[in-house]
Amino acid sequence: MAAAADPDDGLLDKARRLNDLELAALLSLIAREHCLISTAPEAVDELTEELRLIAARTFGLSSAVVSCHAHTTLDDFATALLLTSPPRTSSPVLTSGRRSTSPFQARHPPPHYHDAGSTSGSYFPRTAGGPIASPASSSTAAASQGSQPLIANVVLAKNLDRAPRAVQIQALELLRTRRIFTRTNVQTAPKQFLFVAVVGAPSGGRAHVAPHLNDFFYLAHWHDPQDGFDYLDEDYGIGEDDDDDDDYDEEDDDIASTNSSSTSVVKRKGSSSFMAPRPSASSAQRDMLLLSSITVQQRRPLLSETEISRLAQLSRRVSVATDVARYMTNIVAFLRTHRAAAGGGASPAATKHFETLARSLAALHGLDFVTPSLVALAAKKVYLHRVTIVRPERERSMQWGSDLEAVEAVLDGLGAEDVIEDVLGMVAVPT
Repeated sequence: MAAAADPDDGLLDKARRLNDLELAALLSLIAREHCLISTAPEAVDELTEELRLIAARTFGLSSAVVSCHAHTTLDDFATALLLTSPPRTSSPVLTSGRRSTSPFQARHPPPHYHDAGSTSGSYFPRTAGGPIASPASSSTAAASQGSQPLIANVVLAKNLDRAPRAVQIQALELLRTRRIFTRTNVQTAPKQFLFVAVVGAPSGGRAHVAPHLNDFFYLAHWHDPQDGFDYLDEDYGIGEDDDDDDDYDEEDDDIASTNSSSTSVVKRKGSSSFMAPRPSASSAQRDMLLLSSITVQQRRPLLSETEISRLAQLSRRVSVATDVARYMTNIVAFLRTHRAAAGGGASPAATKHFETLARSLAALHGLDFVTPSLVALAAKKVYLHRVTIVRPERERSMQWGSDLEAVEAVLDGLGAEDVIEDVLGMVAVPT
């Protein structure tokens, strides 16, 4: 007699189809924590819009974008959190007026991670596709019907690192208490609440906000713009085969046909009902298509709140063996004593997040125990934004007479990624 299928297999299979940005959001929602996602400074607008589409289409959640700058006030910040009208979830808002049509983006999908032992720092491999468009959450409808505006389920704080310190402290207070005070009342965050700091930086290790707020973020992820933006590229038709494409092969068509028939939960390039125009389209054409796309009959989100709660239950059942727990402790100890790392990165909050993320990754991999490779992956995500490089004059060997120029040469070019990789190479892996 064949063994009965595990009812969680379908849920885990859907999770494995997510890309890295979607997984960063999912892992944060599972733990009911918040995250910092960074990219190259010139791609911050596109990353923000991609995350907004992920919130709506992958998770069916309402979202609000808070654009921060040096002159952002507390009132500006508090007001931008609120939903005053239903968000347009079925089409992107054009922020920059153009999209990159880089052949690299069109022909080379981003690397995704299921092999936790890989050095890329990714979560899962990408199968042939991903999620499709979905409706806004029920909280969005409530926000549009009621007279009292509500805080969005997903808040995207664009360029939060540029905001004044008072605004960043206000953001920390929101995350800590799940409430924010305005001039007239007190706003409470919804049950499903995710705050994402969207920061522009040349690398993930250089993306930081105010120290206490920085330590409050659960995990960090750096998105390479060359990896593309799946939802935006789909809506703009980037990656579609042109009729005069010399590289087109009939075998590609067969593969696409097989992929589309193998599962109904697949996101294909150019599959939107109302395709947003290519970058060459006129402004009038763009506006017409964006307006018409609002009336699209939307589909269910890829992952519902119930399914996210189920993943949270599975993560709580994951066990950590004694030797793996010792391995995690050694990683934390080595990070705290690494000569290139300034103090404070491996904080108690980071240690708590470290174990929580390792358990969540195990659950998404269909395991009920944490493996050393998952621990290494969790370390790369938890400490990426927390580890800072010490100033040469504060490096500990200077106390014993080291030459400043020699120390500067050692620290030159080092980033948080290098420190974490160095620590993972030094700590013995349990067998």
